[in-house]
Amino acid sequence: MTGSAPPGPVSPAVMRDVLGHFVSGIVVITADGPDGPLGFTCQSFASLSLDPPLVNFSPARTSSTWPRIREVGRFCINVLAADHQHVSAGFARSGVDKFEGVDWRPAPASGAPVLDGVSAWVDCELWAEHDGGDHTIAVGRVLDLGADATRLPLLFYRGRYGVTADPEARA
Repeated sequence: MTGSAPPGPVSPAVMRDVLGHFVSGIVVITADGPDGPLGFTCQSFASLSLDPPLVNFSPARTSSTWPRIREVGRFCINVLAADHQHVSAGFARSGVDKFEGVDWRPAPASGAPVLDGVSAWVDCELWAEHDGGDHTIAVGRVLDLGADATRLPLLFYRGRYGVTADPEARA
C-alpha cells in the first residue's frame, strides 16, 4: 500500500459527461396497451444473446410508461432513423398523446406499434427484469424483427444528436 486514500464516490454529473463519449442509438419502446398504444424514448439498448435471441434496454425507475408496458408483457423496440429527432423528443415527454401525428403498423407477434420509417424494429416478449440502480434492466426475448438498410440510425453523442469532432457544430 502506498498510503493513498481510496477514490471517492463518482459524481452523477461526471459519469454522465464521461460516458457521453460513447455513441448510442435512440429507440422507442412501444406496446399495444388496453387503452391504446404506449411508448417511451430509451437510449440504453443492446443486443444481448443470439441463442436464445435476447435484447436488453433500461427504462428509468421514474418512468410511468414502462410499468404499463411491463403489464402487457409484449413490446416492440423501434430503432429511430436519423431524421427522427422529433419522434425521440415526442416520446420522451409525459402527459401528452405521444402517438399524435405518428404513423405506425402493428408488429407481427405482439401487435405493438412499429413506427413508420424506423431503421429497424424488434418485436419482443418480456423475458426477465433486473435491478439496475435508478433504472430497471429489461430483457426481451425476440419474436420477430426487421430492418431497412436504406435508413441510417439516429445517433446520440455527448448530450446531443449526431456525431462530429466539433462539439459546437452538432445540432
